Amino acid sequence: MGAVMDRIRHLVAGLVLSLLACAPALAAPALNPDHPDQYVVQRGDTLWDIASSFLLEPWRWPEIWQVNPQIANPHLIYPGDELSLVYLDGRPLLQMRRGKVRLSPEVRRSPLDGAIPAIPIDAIKQFLSRQYVADAGEAEAAPYLVDFVDEHIVGAAGDAIYVRGIPAQDGHTSYQVVRPGKPYKDPDTGEILGYKVLYIGRAELERAGDPAKLNVVRSQLETAIGDRLFPDTEEIPMTAFHPKAPDQFVEGKIIDVLGGVTEIGQYQTVVLSRGSDDGLQDGDVLQVLQGGVRARDRVGGGSYRRPLEEAGVLMVYRTYPRISFGLIMYANKALHVLDTVRSPDL
Repeated sequence: MGAVMDRIRHLVAGLVLSLLACAPALAAPALNPDHPDQYVVQRGDTLWDIASSFLLEPWRWPEIWQVNPQIANPHLIYPGDELSLVYLDGRPLLQMRRGKVRLSPEVRRSPLDGAIPAIPIDAIKQFLSRQYVADAGEAEAAPYLVDFVDEHIVGAAGDAIYVRGIPAQDGHTSYQVVRPGKPYKDPDTGEILGYKVLYIGRAELERAGDPAKLNVVRSQLETAIGDRLFPDTEEIPMTAFHPKAPDQFVEGKIIDVLGGVTEIGQYQTVVLSRGSDDGLQDGDVLQVLQGGVRARDRVGGGSYRRPLEEAGVLMVYRTYPRISFGLIMYANKALHVLDTVRSPDL
């Protein structure tokens, strides 16, 4: 049986090599003209910054990453690791030599602790666990604030509230207080993709029942009767992101920017009109394009359509079925709502 299995493995390996030989070769990622030959990872680095120092298109780093199977978690990079740029048959490759991670046993609770993040932590931390989007009917079906224990009109941190609609066997003790907002619509079709919800604060369960009694322990805005409650969700690990091009072609629009600004710049979060149902995943990188509108021809008369031109790059870091959040990684001009987003050209 062992000899048969070895023979099968050889046949499969030969078939794979034959297919690879017949497949069209993709152009190697373009190196940054100022790339280093070696780099030692520092605390405070991000994967995007490191990839940018080696590549003009940092999201293509998986194409040059040479995984060392002898290293535990070879996809994670830690301070002290040494990266070396080498060439194999003329194609660039990044090799890694594991350095020493100086973390005490009390701090390092899992292999993820201490690994450098893909993108700046502070820019997206608040958006990783808070509820900002609800599906149609989700907000209306959620438990709601029916009154204040002290009969206030509005409340804040320190106030006790009555909430109806929490199931008896819910099992949660911590809830996010949110307020339903405007619908998110596809700018091309007018279809409702989801609903924006405004984060108000957090409340802890004191006593179950109908109504249940909760205490507001944190408030970003004043709480009000009619606000809805969602169970607290676990924050997404920062090391879960691996910047890459989408697995399939995706094109959509920026439909909102979180933070209430109109002009969008680096490290701001935008809402996209495409989500997981459209093939987007956390870590997918998209180009931001401007143009595509008709303009007047002042010489020949009539009008013409302005070509789409790249204006920036973003990375998707949180997906919903029809909507996703993206962080602007860089922009060479001011970006705006309704700018086009599209899979990068390779």
